[in-house]
Amino acid sequence: MIPFEMLEPKSLRDATALLDADDPTIRPLGGGTALMLMMKAGVFQPSRLVSLRSVEPRYSTITVNSDGSFNIGALAPLASLEHSADIHKHLPVITRTMQVLSNVRVRNVATIGGCLAHGDPHMDLPPVLISLGAKVRVIGPDSERTIPVADLLTGYYETQLAKNELIAELIIPPQNGKRSVYLKCTTRAAHDWPALGVAVSVAGNRDGLSEAHVVISAATERAQRVEQASALLVGPPANDKLFKDAGEAAASAVELIGDSQGSVPYKRQLVRVFVERALRQAIDGGITQ
Repeated sequence: MIPFEMLEPKSLRDATALLDADDPTIRPLGGGTALMLMMKAGVFQPSRLVSLRSVEPRYSTITVNSDGSFNIGALAPLASLEHSADIHKHLPVITRTMQVLSNVRVRNVATIGGCLAHGDPHMDLPPVLISLGAKVRVIGPDSERTIPVADLLTGYYETQLAKNELIAELIIPPQNGKRSVYLKCTTRAAHDWPALGVAVSVAGNRDGLSEAHVVISAATERAQRVEQASALLVGPPANDKLFKDAGEAAASAVELIGDSQGSVPYKRQLVRVFVERALRQAIDGGITQ
């Protein structure tokens, strides 16, 4: 392995100053689960790693606010979401999703900020967060901005983060009784990369939905909200025909990619089936939040 510099700043703002917007060989190091694999495979050779393990402890905390919203530090390990009593009470769809996300060794080390910044379209958490309307607070050396998770992800392993910006925290708004479901289809173990991920969040009942969010991942270059299917669901009675129509709308709207998990025609049929299935589960037995 080529030698590289390792720095360990004491604040997240100081960490951003040690990054370089124009140098892709300088990277932040949080949990390092993906970065270490890339280095071992020779895909990435750093000139400098900026460790985030000694920055302010508040960036590793989970806070539930009086209105039911959450502020989750970007350095909180995924396992802390899995085992948080507050997450289980207010956002149980996240608790259930964590249990099939990768494996316990990865969840104990990987961080929420790293998970989102990596931009992996196969990850289970981004589509769930998009369906919940989550945002991230991002800081740079001299700036700060808030970005919806839906807009953060821009392409295949791509985000709109500058190379000297870091995710500071995840912000999840109150759900006010919405019901949410996440389903994935994998040809191997339940915790393996999925051929398709579908997250839905709805407000209402069989008489009609006042709000609906359908999000597709894994079969696409990035996790994305399917506007055509989401809009179709609002207003009319929420019956099986509507769910089937929404599945068909989603299958027609999204641009799918073929890979080792399945061909494009196969994944298009998965979208039809899993969107319909997720909506039915959300209405009839979804997790109220």
